[in-house]
Amino acid sequence: MGKKKRIRSLAICVLRQGDRLLLHEGVDTVKGIRFGRPLGGGIEFGEHSREAVVREIREELGAEITDVELLGIMESIYVYEGEPGHEMVFVYSGRFVDESLYQRESLTITEGKRQFEAYWRSPQELQEQGILLVPEGLEDLL
Repeated sequence: MGKKKRIRSLAICVLRQGDRLLLHEGVDTVKGIRFGRPLGGGIEFGEHSREAVVREIREELGAEITDVELLGIMESIYVYEGEPGHEMVFVYSGRFVDESLYQRESLTITEGKRQFEAYWRSPQELQEQGILLVPEGLEDLL
């Protein structure tokens, strides 16, 4: 028996620099597509989604956010790397307390031992570079 599929609860934060969003970029090698997702992560049991998004940004970037407001909740059913996924995504907006972070071209995300970059991307840049904004339907909330 394979492991039981679960619905994950996530909280992500839309951080804006003008019309640009701070996105973690990834690749689905099975579909051959690039995607960008706002930063955030799993909500822990007993943790409010708002607390989770603040904690995730702190853990991933070592940065504090303020003006955290819920934009909406999305249900995301998708296939990534050939595996089906199902997430309930709490989408928040927020802004960095440290204004200097908006001047940087990219920010380094730390997840456990892994490190990768998050980039500021405008809708036009996403389109030009063929990067899909996920979760699908996110732009409707923005």
